[in-house]
Amino acid sequence: MTRVLTGIQSSGRQHLGNVLGAIRPAIRKSNDPGTESFLFIADLHSLTTIKDADTRKENIIATAAAWLACGLNTEKTVFYLQSAVPECTELTWYLNCFTPYPMLANAHSFKDKSDRLSDVNAGLFDYPVLMASDIILYDAHVVPVGKDQKQHLEITRDIATKVNMAYNDEIFVIPEASIDENVMTVPGTDGQKMSKSYGNIIDIFLPEKKLRKQVMKIETDSTPMEEPKNPDTCNVFTLYKLLANNEQIAQMRQNYEGGNYGYGHAKQALFELIIEEFKEERAKFDALVEKPEEIFAELAKGADKARVVARETIARVRAAMGY
Repeated sequence: MTRVLTGIQSSGRQHLGNVLGAIRPAIRKSNDPGTESFLFIADLHSLTTIKDADTRKENIIATAAAWLACGLNTEKTVFYLQSAVPECTELTWYLNCFTPYPMLANAHSFKDKSDRLSDVNAGLFDYPVLMASDIILYDAHVVPVGKDQKQHLEITRDIATKVNMAYNDEIFVIPEASIDENVMTVPGTDGQKMSKSYGNIIDIFLPEKKLRKQVMKIETDSTPMEEPKNPDTCNVFTLYKLLANNEQIAQMRQNYEGGNYGYGHAKQALFELIIEEFKEERAKFDALVEKPEEIFAELAKGADKARVVARETIARVRAAMGY
């Protein structure tokens, strides 16, 4: 049985890019009979940037609701809050004592902000070690990561190997990175990769009026309505293709190339497609956020399962280190 671990950011609500690029693929993978999936919401990591308690709780509820609404089966997965397993922060300290300063100083998470050191807190600097603890605490074999996270996975492997060598024992499983070169890249409303940090998201779980407003913000060129348009250079069409069937795509291409079809028409068609595609997920999401106690109950069940593994790992570490 291959244990696959995935961390889910809780710095904001899940958007269309998250759903297509991460949530649906992870759920499909979790249904593989040869896979044991650990999925956690990284609420400790979010403290590096989000200090408000109410905002963090709202983000946790919305994030968990999105995954559950999209069909995550908590009987087949270990779905939990990072902060609900205190062994994670205990292990982080042990790992810190084996992590050289230059390794963290060269990490992208720090270097990207190193020209503004007043904005860098110790949590952000130590982010890769907490991430390492997230992974090796649960004896994960495989960690799906994007190319931007590959370095952090290498740091995890280096730290785990260093500890194993220090005590001449296989205390930790050395995880492998899984980088899907074909992972779906979903453009945002400005054409860049959809990201909360860019402020260019489409939140499919918003009420219809607010969702339509986001769709209508998609940037387009100034080609007049009556003139033909090139669908292959249009961000609206790119997003439409990610959700539509072949017949719908062919019709939309014909609309673009035939003229007398405005970008406003295309955006309205995309909005209607999103509403139809995610009709069930939107309804489930709304029902879940109305009962947050049920969401936290699901996360608590997952944390109970996660702690069983975490305690075994911490026992090995303590024994090796003489605690």
